[in-house]
Amino acid sequence: MKKSFFSPFRFALAGLFAMMAPTAFAEEFQTSVPNAILIDAGTNTVLYEKAADAPVAPAATVKILTAELIFKELAEGRLHLTDQMPVSEYAWRYGGAPSGGAAMFLPVKSTASVDELLLGLLVDSGNDAALVLAEGSAGSEEAFVLRMNKRAGELGLSRSRFGSPWGKESDDQKVTARDMTRLAGHVIAAYPQYYHYFGEKEFTFNKIRQQNRNPLLTLSLGADGLAAGAVDTSTYNLVGSAVQEGRRLIVAVFGAKTAKERTEESQKLLQWGFRNFEEKELFKAGEPIGPAAVYGGTQGSVSLTSKTDVKMLLPRTGASKLTGKIIYEGPALAPVVAGAPLGRLEIRRGDALVLTQPLQTAEAVEQGSLPGRVFDALYELAAGAIHQKLAGKK
Repeated sequence: MKKSFFSPFRFALAGLFAMMAPTAFAEEFQTSVPNAILIDAGTNTVLYEKAADAPVAPAATVKILTAELIFKELAEGRLHLTDQMPVSEYAWRYGGAPSGGAAMFLPVKSTASVDELLLGLLVDSGNDAALVLAEGSAGSEEAFVLRMNKRAGELGLSRSRFGSPWGKESDDQKVTARDMTRLAGHVIAAYPQYYHYFGEKEFTFNKIRQQNRNPLLTLSLGADGLAAGAVDTSTYNLVGSAVQEGRRLIVAVFGAKTAKERTEESQKLLQWGFRNFEEKELFKAGEPIGPAAVYGGTQGSVSLTSKTDVKMLLPRTGASKLTGKIIYEGPALAPVVAGAPLGRLEIRRGDALVLTQPLQTAEAVEQGSLPGRVFDALYELAAGAIHQKLAGKK
């Protein structure tokens, strides 16, 4: 099946937005960190990005995925917050006090509840908590890592791979800033009942009180999560989220040279995003956005719509060109049912993809008559032959 898009829609969309987005607006903001992205969680609009698809060491931000797997087990009833998990010597030695890293200081051969371990994981950034949760839910760290990578694939984290539940630096563990904001957005939307763990300001365990390691929580930004980390005290990372006036932004910065730079650049990105953008509705749910070709049906195309309103954040002032196109694999084969997933809407600012929206068929298309299907088959064969011939000349 070949990929297609409806170009008249693309040009119409570009004209529609010509007065909405400023020329090179995103380029007016500059950050000193090498890898960064800022997205609006409500519309999935990318407001700013810089090398957001480059592979980076995640450090402790990997604990967002560790938490997601535990949240999923809790939501599906396979784990309970009151369940007790044992602290193995391995988890204590390589994640606890003897390791010298971030820890909730679990005593060896003791037990802790899942509730306590989640607080230790997300407030204290405890490596021991991560290992105990991994062993307690999957049987071993290795088995949990397999689950992490399987889950990453399910969530569409296509450019990331994971090698430990706590962020150990290795060639087997690389992520991208874009994937980590996608993960953060999923956690926030899918687990509202557990997301509060990321925003707890402090946690006392075994008579040791620790402050949350996410520096954004101490600022007047409306920040409520997620995680910060460092690679050998030379590279500082953060994935964070904040809400102002009902609008949530998610930021990821990787590669800051100091903890101060990490905090300041994350803060600047969030403040810039809240100050300079406003939400615009492009299409209402169910409103026709464009057609997709249909093969062998009573009609040659079907309208595509979005299940939800299509919205994005646009700069408050200025003008520039956004372009949009519908991408799908087609033509669709009749009969086509109403509400079937078919393709996606992509909107770009320059070369940057700023919005992706799944599309579905607006109506049903019945199978056409036999002569009509024969004609469509002959047309497809001829079109395919022409396409192959043109491709061979390149």
